[in-house]
Amino acid sequence: MTVLQLRRVSRVHGSGENAVHALIEADLSIESGELVAIMGPSGSGKSTLLNLAGGLDAPTGGEVVVEGTALSTLSKKQLAALRRRRVGYVFQDYNLVPSLTAAENAALPLELDGMGVGKARKAALAALDEVGLDAKVADRFPDEISGGQAQRTAIARALIGERRLVLADEPTGALDSTTGEDVLKLLRRRCDGGAAGLLVTHDARHAGWADRVVFLRDGRIVDSSSPLDEPETLLEGAE
Repeated sequence: MTVLQLRRVSRVHGSGENAVHALIEADLSIESGELVAIMGPSGSGKSTLLNLAGGLDAPTGGEVVVEGTALSTLSKKQLAALRRRRVGYVFQDYNLVPSLTAAENAALPLELDGMGVGKARKAALAALDEVGLDAKVADRFPDEISGGQAQRTAIARALIGERRLVLADEPTGALDSTTGEDVLKLLRRRCDGGAAGLLVTHDARHAGWADRVVFLRDGRIVDSSSPLDEPETLLEGAE
């Protein structure tokens, strides 16, 4: 089943002589069970593509479709509900709520969707445990934990519940190599379980975990290929 489709999607900021073409007529489909890595130099449009795929931004041309639903046909309320229920995000800067504990941050999407506090906390603790965070960290606030722990909390929040589409923007940036490998294994496992994943990375070792690598340059998709090697081999070469 196709989870995500980008049909000739463009994003232009500004107009006239000041127009910046962040993404130009991008075509991309991701199936259930597939993890796709997006690579390219800084400013090539990787984060723009990710934001459009998840409905955080709207294209100026083309169409974004998630599980058969064109995002342009949804009201703001419907789009917010789709993002809560079907899409998980891992941002470069974590985007944790400072006034909530790690467990409360992880549980937030479920509570916003109407799940009871107790049930949502139980699911959050399980999600935090899955990314290697124990109960002590669960009850600490973002300014009381390390950058790596904050990133893992953000990943737990992205994966909690039945997310069909997982969008990750450099998800291992604040992590050591061992924890980073664990996170990639977790993303891979979620995709093997039926989710679709889109991973923005600059590291070929991380792209090695993907089924397919898409290359961007100057806002355009210029190539798509399978990884050159198995992820375990690539990681061994980094030791």
